[in-house]
Amino acid sequence: MRFRNWWSALWPTRRSRILDISLAAGTAVFDAIWLWHAPQEFYLPPPVVSVCSAVLALGLVVRRRHPVALALFMVVFSTVTGAGGIAGLIIVYSLGAYAASRRAVIAIAAAVYLSFLIFPGPTAVGEPFLALATFGLAFTALPVVLGLYMGARKQLIASLQERTRRLEREVHLLAEKARAEERTRIAREMHDVVANRVSVMVVHAGALKAVVTRDPDRAAETAAVIGDMGRQALDELRQVIGVLRQGERALQAGTPTMDDFRALVDQSQSAGLRAEMLVQGEERDIPPAVGRTIYRLVQEGLTNVHKHAGDANTMIGILMLPDAVEVEIENAPPGGRPEHGLPSGGNGLVGLRERVTALGGTFNAGPIADGGYALRARIPLPAGK
Repeated sequence: MRFRNWWSALWPTRRSRILDISLAAGTAVFDAIWLWHAPQEFYLPPPVVSVCSAVLALGLVVRRRHPVALALFMVVFSTVTGAGGIAGLIIVYSLGAYAASRRAVIAIAAAVYLSFLIFPGPTAVGEPFLALATFGLAFTALPVVLGLYMGARKQLIASLQERTRRLEREVHLLAEKARAEERTRIAREMHDVVANRVSVMVVHAGALKAVVTRDPDRAAETAAVIGDMGRQALDELRQVIGVLRQGERALQAGTPTMDDFRALVDQSQSAGLRAEMLVQGEERDIPPAVGRTIYRLVQEGLTNVHKHAGDANTMIGILMLPDAVEVEIENAPPGGRPEHGLPSGGNGLVGLRERVTALGGTFNAGPIADGGYALRARIPLPAGK
């Protein structure tokens, strides 16, 4: 396991591993052959210099992981043994490309240059000093500058790749959030559409069962009401599906009005609920978003009365103010447990709160002093409405 970790630390990818091993082997062979046959004046014989150059070249396998240590080793080892050649250029380039500290790169590059001037090496003995200085500067500065450029370029590419990955993660999270919000919105719309209609239809069905044998005419009327409400539920479901397909434009043509609010109350009254609606203030056109929210408030309030309070007395109040609309739905304490046993999902009030707060309004619902229940909301009107 330790060997595997060390191996992975030296070469992050398979491609880099193959490149460095091939580069080290090829450079070792080239430098060894070249310095074996090149004319030289040094205290060590050519075969020894050739072998030392091969050893230095083999050190290229660690040039990515330990560029500073390899460059310092080259300064000392080449000064003592005369080893060098192509491996020295690659080591200096690797120093600029992979070393973390710019100061260390500059300091070690200067040391390489000075060591070359003081100890020119076996193949440069007897050359004029100016030629040595120019040659040493070219073969030290150019690889370092190229290495620094390539290192900065790699860091920039890595930074851009990380930024791209981060943006992809953020986009993914935003998409997940949008999908979750859309699922919540669809569930809320389906609840609003189905819960009230089905609740009233269940109440009517119970009444139909009670009168079908002793009052056929009333039974027929109740059946007709159930059919009408079923068609209305289908129409509202089609509106919801239209929103999913076409966006909010699908809702513009069906903005609820005061007559629609009264129709909701009439349907509950026909199901046996003692409900009354009172409108205060000047009746006028309501913005579509506000009208839909008021419609859902009245619808959900009546649905909750059917579910939890049976036929308890219920008052629906709508106050039209110059800058807002206030809605209050209050029912008296239930006379007993409703016989129909309608289920409650617990999501209706949450959806209403979301609708009202999205329009900048306030919403609260809860029991009142006499044992009944009240639902209140205040929805601000846009300027000029």
